[in-house]
Amino acid sequence: MSITATDASTYIPNIGEWLAVEHDVSHNWLRDLIENVVKRPKPFHPVIQEFKDLIEDDPQLYVLFHQMFEEVPTKPPYNKDPTGAPQVRQHPSTKRFFQPAHGTQVCDYHLMLSLFNELLTHAPEYNDSVLVGFPYNAILDWPICTKAGYAVFLNEKVNNQLRKMLAVWTDFLESSDSRYVLNHGATGGWFGEAAMATMPDFYNVFQCDPSKPYHGFTSWDNFFTRQLKPGARPIAFPGDDNIINNACEAAPFCLATNAKVRDRFWIKSQPYSLYDMLAGNRDGTLAPQFYGSQSNGATVYQAFLSTRSYHRWHSPINGKVLGTRMVPGTYYSEICPEGFDPAGPNDSQGYITHVATRALIYMEANNPNIGLMCFMAVGMAECSSCEVTVVEGQIVKKGQELGMFHFGGSTYCLIFRPGVKVYFHLNQTPSRDATNIPINSAIAFVGNKNSLSSQAE
Repeated sequence: MSITATDASTYIPNIGEWLAVEHDVSHNWLRDLIENVVKRPKPFHPVIQEFKDLIEDDPQLYVLFHQMFEEVPTKPPYNKDPTGAPQVRQHPSTKRFFQPAHGTQVCDYHLMLSLFNELLTHAPEYNDSVLVGFPYNAILDWPICTKAGYAVFLNEKVNNQLRKMLAVWTDFLESSDSRYVLNHGATGGWFGEAAMATMPDFYNVFQCDPSKPYHGFTSWDNFFTRQLKPGARPIAFPGDDNIINNACEAAPFCLATNAKVRDRFWIKSQPYSLYDMLAGNRDGTLAPQFYGSQSNGATVYQAFLSTRSYHRWHSPINGKVLGTRMVPGTYYSEICPEGFDPAGPNDSQGYITHVATRALIYMEANNPNIGLMCFMAVGMAECSSCEVTVVEGQIVKKGQELGMFHFGGSTYCLIFRPGVKVYFHLNQTPSRDATNIPINSAIAFVGNKNSLSSQAE
């Protein structure tokens, strides 16, 4: 194998619709869910009742939760469902909710909470819609991107309550009751023909036993965090410390050099702001080493995982773990300048690296030309559970597990200090249309860009 040198240069992709979304599928799913909660109402789980009390006991939140639904435009396309039928904002009898014959829209916080309550005992079914893989996100859909919604989902009290709610859902997804979606059904089954068509090498790549019930998986989460079969993803150049490997099974999204210490990451172009990504100076002497100056910034590589991807993280280098940090953050915050995002937070990929729940793993590479680098795992929406499985002081080798995401698609970054000359070879341009690069593949290198190609044969 040969690696060709390509300079890392600032590249801001045309962010938006990175993954195709079948809106008919998403809205049909949401319509059916709404119809179910209206016809078969359930008492609120204590965590949902606590959410309701939070909204109604805080005047500011009470206003904002009303406004974020009211601010969704009544003009096209927001006044119609994907089939073109009129979008109804109020149930004809209750003066809220929906009209099943004409599509669906969540129109107030009462319905939102009822749907959240229902989902606490639902596992994600297979579907062609990205948002069905993000069921809570599908419920919020348009309101997230209103001005009031922006304020709501940056609010610390709201995010704390979302964290509690999603922890209850996590308990269900880690239980055997969640396995009901692990079947061969034509609709909703993760081992069905439609699902397997999107994961054609599943049985060759992942550890499972089709002869056992549920293929041997003990829960939905056990299936989601499934492990690779030995040799399924060979480790490229395991002994060459000049080579940097892919840390996740992910598609290149953005590659930037000269990332500033502070920048306006909430604007449309979503530039990286290192101080905010790395949570300021709370990591002592580690984070500040990435800040550099206005003329000599860090290099950031970002890639995006899909719901169907392998979700464990592997070390991109040989070296030593110097520190780890979990940074609590938002779950559904998106930037308003991007407008309404029917598949949020797809249009806010750069932005969420600064505000979302994320894990930081600082590693000192054996190669001094790399030195200290940072792996950042960024949770997305309800998929914000990041589990780190390495500890400070641990020696790691390329391809060794660092941790994993739980419950959905996410994004990750590799961050290199100012002055590190790193050259990327991705065989594609980072963009919304990029395709997955297998984990453990060589994606970058340091050293003499004119000579490394021949050394890496």
